[in-house]
Amino acid sequence: MTGGIFDPKFNELPNEIPVFPLEGALLLPGGTLPLNIFEPRYLTMIDHALGQDRCIGMIQPNSKPDQTMLDDSNTPLYKIGCLGRITSFMETDDGRYLISLQGLIRYNIDSELASDFGYRRVIPDYASYRPDLENTESEDLDRDRLLSSLRSYFDTNNIDADWKAIEHTNNHRLVNTLAMICPFSSAEKQAILEASTLIQRADIMETIMDMAVHQSNQNFAKQ
Repeated sequence: MTGGIFDPKFNELPNEIPVFPLEGALLLPGGTLPLNIFEPRYLTMIDHALGQDRCIGMIQPNSKPDQTMLDDSNTPLYKIGCLGRITSFMETDDGRYLISLQGLIRYNIDSELASDFGYRRVIPDYASYRPDLENTESEDLDRDRLLSSLRSYFDTNNIDADWKAIEHTNNHRLVNTLAMICPFSSAEKQAILEASTLIQRADIMETIMDMAVHQSNQNFAKQ
């Protein structure tokens, strides 16, 4: 779902990537994720990425709900993440980077490498996700069903939306953008990321939204 003139082709994807473990942050192919970088090790990571291929891998920590770690250097990671390319960045007066990360392709973690700079690095395996780089449109997506679930979910959560813009957004951008911006749990976002196809991704989102609306209605009825 990429295809920009600056995006790497499949055989040009990096063999080693730095990873940014961030709970609740979902990057999908074709999506754009804004990030505020302030930790010294991740400032170094961005410096290195900007001097090379501009690519970093987003990944979620796979820790237990009651497990808190101030240092994520040894935190277990999910095995599937998404490679992103820095498309813009800005330096702030207080020493932060504000970056935009464009999703390229998902990856499996093949192995983790030793790190000399504080941030983690892995060898990614992209083989299963080559279709992520193809600019294809799914004609089978039931948009009416998705938008019906979305309206109920947004109403329940008091979320405003530009429905005219949503209705004119193509299927891939619609599903991927909604998956990234909706307030789903980390586990739910990981399930969406790991879905094999856009249709499956939309089905998972609809199930999550319908269950949230149903639970909210039940709670209201008990009051």
